[in-house]
Amino acid sequence: MSAREQRRIAAEARAGWLLSLPALLLLAVAASGPLLIMLVYSFLEPGQYGNVEWRFSWDGWFGTLFSRDIFDGTVQLADAHLTILWRSVKLALQTTLFTFVVGFPTAWFIATRPPRARAMWLFLITIPFWTNLLIRTVAINEIIRTEGLINKVLLGIGLRTTPLDMLYSDFAVFVGMTYVYLPLMVLPLFAAIDRFDMRLLEAGYDLYASRWKVLRRVILPIVRPGIVAGSILVFVPALGAYVTPRILGGGKNMMIGNFIELQFGQGRNWPLGAALSVILLVIVMAALLIYVRAANRGTSSHG
Repeated sequence: MSAREQRRIAAEARAGWLLSLPALLLLAVAASGPLLIMLVYSFLEPGQYGNVEWRFSWDGWFGTLFSRDIFDGTVQLADAHLTILWRSVKLALQTTLFTFVVGFPTAWFIATRPPRARAMWLFLITIPFWTNLLIRTVAINEIIRTEGLINKVLLGIGLRTTPLDMLYSDFAVFVGMTYVYLPLMVLPLFAAIDRFDMRLLEAGYDLYASRWKVLRRVILPIVRPGIVAGSILVFVPALGAYVTPRILGGGKNMMIGNFIELQFGQGRNWPLGAALSVILLVIVMAALLIYVRAANRGTSSHG
């Protein structure tokens, strides 16, 4: 490559960076700015009526794992905080796993339909996105509550003599989040399966592989980028969910998103809420790093 060509390429690269500079600045201010504010607030003292006192303190971070007795000052493990964090991670993982179990055959069914029918099924999958999240969650509430549709059917056909108590439980939150985030799993899986070469299935069967071995050794490795992408798209919002646990879980089944809101509201402990927000961010970043590594590994292993 000649020196003139190199200068031209360098000039085009500089022009591209200059054109993208406004968007990068906006992204830095709008995205990184609030995160930096949360990080700073986590190292300050809580104000008496909310807000913060501009004095350095580790109390916010200390309060994420430990609590201090108000009478004798003894330190003990903050069991409630750890329970809420564990419930959040557990429900997010359960939601991710179940949406994959349901979403994979759904995506496979759609990807193997004729083009016109495929468009119709994709249209049906995206319909829930047209409705506000709050309305969808309230709809689930009306289905699983004591006087809801499920209990009316069970009582009407005689399978139950008393209604099932499903609302305000981890099960209710799990059902609500599965319904809300299922399309986020189906769409990436469909995109990956749609590019799948079906001749590989015939080759696997010609080599006397069982259906399970074809699924495990042929299909899943090739569509792994879609699996990982869908898992991240479900796990990240499910981990920080606020509306669904608030409506379906009630006050006794709180998740970390609700707990953070409580600290900035009635709890009036902004440093603790900021520290919890940073911890949630770290968990999400770890999940994204796992996604990048898995996606790169899948790309390199399959050309």
